Amino acid sequence: MQLVIVVVVVVAVTTLFTLAVRSKDIPAPDPVPPTKHLEDRKAVIYENLRDLQFEYRVGKLSDADYQQTKLTLQQELATVLAEIDRIKAASPAPPAAAKASEAKPAPAAKSKPDPLKCPHCGAKMPKQMKFCGECGKAMA
Repeated sequence: MQLVIVVVVVVAVTTLFTLAVRSKDIPAPDPVPPTKHLEDRKAVIYENLRDLQFEYRVGKLSDADYQQTKLTLQQELATVLAEIDRIKAASPAPPAAAKASEAKPAPAAKSKPDPLKCPHCGAKMPKQMKFCGECGKAMA
């Protein structure tokens, strides 16, 4: 009996809390870039090209079918990429990015990096190496 009462109370509190949430308490969604749908389409086309190449290598497609489908997908991809470039060129740069680029000081003359110090983690090496012994990344 007590379990039933506890469950009813929990359900009632949860329902009241859910109904009491105001729309102004919910954070605004992130702005959707104007090229979002085109970026999604570009990803799908690249995936289709990869699948097409795999099916051709496995022998599921004839050479003529492969070339025709590949050409169609590449033409569609070129159209999508051109549209993305057109939209990005037409839209102004966000003000935050413009201010950040203005605030950057002019880079100083580049000095030659220390060949014994990892540029990624800063670890010192006893001799010049191709890869860092600490983080494993390339030293160059």
